[in-house]
Amino acid sequence: MCRHLAHVGPTPVTLASLLTEPPHALLVQSYAPTDMRGGGTVNADGFGVGWYVRDLLSDSSEDHARTALYRRDDPMWTDASFLDLAAAVETTALVAAVRSATVGMPVSTAACAPFRADGRLFSHNGVVRGWPHTMADLAATLAPVDLLTLDAATDSALLWALVRARLAAGKDPADALAGVVADTLAAAPGSRLNLLLGDGEQIVATAVDHALSYRTHPDGAVTVASEPLDLDDAWVAVPDGSLLAARPGTPHDPPAVTVTAL
Repeated sequence: MCRHLAHVGPTPVTLASLLTEPPHALLVQSYAPTDMRGGGTVNADGFGVGWYVRDLLSDSSEDHARTALYRRDDPMWTDASFLDLAAAVETTALVAAVRSATVGMPVSTAACAPFRADGRLFSHNGVVRGWPHTMADLAATLAPVDLLTLDAATDSALLWALVRARLAAGKDPADALAGVVADTLAAAPGSRLNLLLGDGEQIVATAVDHALSYRTHPDGAVTVASEPLDLDDAWVAVPDGSLLAARPGTPHDPPAVTVTAL
């Protein structure tokens, strides 16, 4: 069923400070998750992290944010190069995931979250029931080129295409995720739909039949994760059937976090 995490804040942090170093980091959740709710026992079918970097263009005095992506189709704990990289790379915003592939879906790098397009990063923690038959009508609403260019033949990749279509139609991120959740639940009742979207400036996430928590930090940063990274009391569980939207603050201006019913 996967585990995922997003972070956004004013202060650069290393990937390792969120993904490998905490006592219950995403690395630990890959082999010892605590809240899979019957959706598997380990997350060993790949992992990925996308982060925002600053690229000073030669013809501009302004910094332009862009994303970098590292994905593999093997377990995070086997990739010594990533463990080294994570300690060196700093960012103010990221989305990361470890994967437990649903039976019948491919195990490949392209199937690993986060998915990336238009400066956004996306992850899905859960499963669409009755895949693929239950989603045929929703898939038919997409342009043929969107179907032909899916990252992988998985429920998560299709959900990402549906989210992108709504964003392209002018929906804001919260409405786009809420709309995809509503349409998917109507087509495939009982689906688990924890969706996670980051754009470098905010995090939007849904909690639908799976675990999700968040915490704020003294510098104004916000971390959202399937499972808390430690035992700090600052972690807040997101109620099932909710949508979370978070923007970072500063040490003098608290972050804006809202949790509303879907």
